[in-house]
Amino acid sequence: MAKLNIAPTKSNLLAVKEQLSIAADGYELLEQKREILVMELMRMVERVKLLEREIDKSIARAYPALKSMLMTVGGDRVERIAHAVKYDFTMKEKTVTIGGMSFDSIEVELPKQQLFYSFMGTAADSDKVMVSFFKLLALLTDMASIRTIVWRLANEVKKTQRRVNALDKMVIPQTRETKVYIESVLEERDRENVFVLKSLKNRKNK
Repeated sequence: MAKLNIAPTKSNLLAVKEQLSIAADGYELLEQKREILVMELMRMVERVKLLEREIDKSIARAYPALKSMLMTVGGDRVERIAHAVKYDFTMKEKTVTIGGMSFDSIEVELPKQQLFYSFMGTAADSDKVMVSFFKLLALLTDMASIRTIVWRLANEVKKTQRRVNALDKMVIPQTRETKVYIESVLEERDRENVFVLKSLKNRKNK
C-alpha cells in the first residue's frame, strides 16, 4: 500500500494521527450501521416472503372463483359487470424510518368495497370474485410498498459496504503506513541530531 505523499514533519505526523483516529472511528460506526441495515434488510425480505405466500393463496382463490363465475353467468355478463365496477385509488408517497434512516416509499389507499351491479342476473360467485380480487389487490399494493423499501435498503447496504471496504482496505492502511514512515524518519533525524551534538560536545571538550 503506497503511503501518502506528504513531508515527514512533526505537524504532518500529528495531522496523520488525527486522520487515522477519525478513520478508525468512522470504520466502527459504518460497520455498526451496515450490520443494522443488513438485519433490517433480512427482516424486510422475510416480510416479502410471507406476502408472496399470501399472494399465492389469494390467487389460488380468486382465479378459480372467476372461472366459476364465467361458467355460471357467461362471459358477456361478466364483462358488463366488470365495466360497471369503478374505483378510485389514492396513491401517495410516505417516509419510512428503518435503522435510524429515512426511506421514501409509496402507499395506496384502497377504497371501500361497493356493489356496482344489481342482484338481478348475478350469482353468489360475483360477490366471491369481488372479495377475492379486492383482497389480492390489497396484498399486491402492500408488496409494492415493501419491495420499494427493500430495493432502497439494499442500495444503502451496498453504499455502506463500499465505504467500509474503502476505509478498511485503502484509507486506514495507507494512513497507518504514512504514520509509520513519518515516525521512522523523525526518529532517524533525532538520532542524527544526537550524534551531531555528541560530536560537537567531544570536540569542545578536547
